[in-house]
Amino acid sequence: MIQPPRGDKRPILIVLHQEASTPGRVGRLLVDRGHPLDIRRPRYGERLPESLVLHAGAMIFGGPMSANDGDDWLRREIDWIGVALKERKPFLGLCLGAQMLVQHLGGRVCAHPDGRAEVGYYPIRPTAAGHAFAREAGAPWPSHVYHWHREGFDTPRGAVALAEGDDFPVQAIRSGPNAFGFQFHPEVTHAMVYRWTTRAAERMGLPGAQPAALHHQGRFMYDGAVARWLSAFLDHWLASDALSETPIIGARLAAE
Repeated sequence: MIQPPRGDKRPILIVLHQEASTPGRVGRLLVDRGHPLDIRRPRYGERLPESLVLHAGAMIFGGPMSANDGDDWLRREIDWIGVALKERKPFLGLCLGAQMLVQHLGGRVCAHPDGRAEVGYYPIRPTAAGHAFAREAGAPWPSHVYHWHREGFDTPRGAVALAEGDDFPVQAIRSGPNAFGFQFHPEVTHAMVYRWTTRAAERMGLPGAQPAALHHQGRFMYDGAVARWLSAFLDHWLASDALSETPIIGARLAAE
């Protein structure tokens, strides 16, 4: 359960896609830093704000659907990303959220040509731009991260690739100074790994997917490095809200 925030910092908009989804470890770390969480689920009719003037940033999380689906709510959500980009607000897309960002930027989201999936812990490698960003953020990239997807994306025009993988070459992108998309799931908690491997066990039968035992083994092997990197990343990401110079006096949320 997310604890009430401390202090008077602006909220982070959290976009989720299932009724029982949570922002996991990312949500806890944001609350620990004093930010309220404004959680909305557009899939179930909740509106997204017309402006992020009263928010410190926005995050779109994952889900079982595809960014290529034609649902009206999904198309509106992809279009809405332009609000964050236009206002230069910190933006982070995770898995499906990253694929939505790529589509908004005109890039391509598609399945692996051989039908392979990444479900479990897989290695990533920073690019030259990724190494530079690690110095900027003050923490090295983890060697392995948690995945749960069977579609990937390319690097859209105007963005840069920060990390690479094997079956899915593009693992992290940056667009402008403070919009990021990660194909992986740094937000997962121990409980989330158990829940996903139990409730969606059929995904572990996909080509390239790992059995449940390797998910739990990988968490003990790699999660410490992921947690340290994520903490540093979020501090850097939150600090980039200073790039937005939109005044907040007299502003109000467009969708309450």
